[in-house]
Amino acid sequence: MNASGLLIATRPSPLALAQARLVADALGLGEESLIEVANQTGPGDKERFVRGVEQAILAGTAELGVHSAKDLPGKMTSGLVIAAVPGRADPRDAWIGPGDSIAEIPRGARVGTSSLRRRAQLMAVRPDLVMVDMAGNVDTRLEKLRAGEADGLVLAMAGLDRLGRSSEASFVFEPDQMTPAAGQGALVVQGRINGPGLDRASMIGDPASGTALAAERAAVVEIGADCDSPVGFHATLAGDHLAIEGFVGLSDGSVWLRDRIEGDATRPEELGRELARRMLSAGAKEILAGTVQA
Repeated sequence: MNASGLLIATRPSPLALAQARLVADALGLGEESLIEVANQTGPGDKERFVRGVEQAILAGTAELGVHSAKDLPGKMTSGLVIAAVPGRADPRDAWIGPGDSIAEIPRGARVGTSSLRRRAQLMAVRPDLVMVDMAGNVDTRLEKLRAGEADGLVLAMAGLDRLGRSSEASFVFEPDQMTPAAGQGALVVQGRINGPGLDRASMIGDPASGTALAAERAAVVEIGADCDSPVGFHATLAGDHLAIEGFVGLSDGSVWLRDRIEGDATRPEELGRELARRMLSAGAKEILAGTVQA
């Protein structure tokens, strides 16, 4: 164990390490505090992004873990707790490729993305675009773009920023054009219930970011979505006022639903659940089940 007595579990990808270093720096810890933990399962299971880190915390191999909030399942693993949500980075999605707006993306362009949420929202306004399944970390996708496997990519702006690659973005989608994934741009510092490091970690938390994330996570759980669903939720805080917007749609863009509500920031989970219930009443359940007809 390092001199501070705290070890932080992280995945070994460049972005995960960059995010863990941000947390370590905020906590006054050095590189020696980081423990790299491999993914636990194969491709196609987004929870693999968090499972290995969570197991390391529960086993006592590390006291804390760092996750991209959008990868963290809505229902917390038993025995673990969110210790802190540091200040959120840009939550928006970015376009990497030709064109300075969604209208200027070349007709018929091949878009590399494995996100059903991004596909649904792009196809809703640009049905001429061709979706190309493209997984992998940020560097891998950018290499595939340069290799000609797609004409453009959609990636989280926060990830590009944290890797020092924000100049790759041609433009960003505003949330009313492409509602971000719940938690996008936010980090979660996780620890064991009543475990060491919680008090220290709580000192780097940002209340506004934590409030927005609480609303978004509650909405995801209430609507019955998971990390792979074509669903987006995005909350913003202004003083004691919280606004949250949501999107759900078929991945081909033929059917979609948006809604937005505002309310008291002191009850973020309740507000998130209220938005999800409204969307369910308006047909979100059928959209997610794929039983709705265009």
